[in-house]
Amino acid sequence: MTRKQKRLSVIFGGLGVLACAAGLTLYALGQKASYFFMPTELAAATLQPGQRIRLGGLVEKGSIERGQGAEVRFAVTDGGQSVKVSYIGILPDLFREEQGVITEGTLGEGGTFVADSVLAKHDENYMPKEVAESLKAKGVWQETQ
Repeated sequence: MTRKQKRLSVIFGGLGVLACAAGLTLYALGQKASYFFMPTELAAATLQPGQRIRLGGLVEKGSIERGQGAEVRFAVTDGGQSVKVSYIGILPDLFREEQGVITEGTLGEGGTFVADSVLAKHDENYMPKEVAESLKAKGVWQETQ
């Protein structure tokens, strides 16, 4: 092998290793991706069983029910549709009715969303970007100054 051929083989070998690393990274990230839905979008969506998604909207007024231990049931609405959510765990301190919330989990039997994490707004001026944009488009939520 000439010096030029050795150099080219090292370059192509390095590019091959980088391509494999990039492919594995994209594959791993693709499996961890969870798609964001509002209740109206979720009603129209067709999901694969066990697919992880994020559900966002406002906690529906009068829908919070506390069960045994740390079990909580509530509904998330976007003004058009609402989705019942079941969650077992400790809710954020600022979780309350008519506040922005994002839940992450899977859609269970009967259309109930089984959440394994719940995120609530953290101060008076914050609303998750996806939730705010969807609610503003529907005319349900207006930003306060």
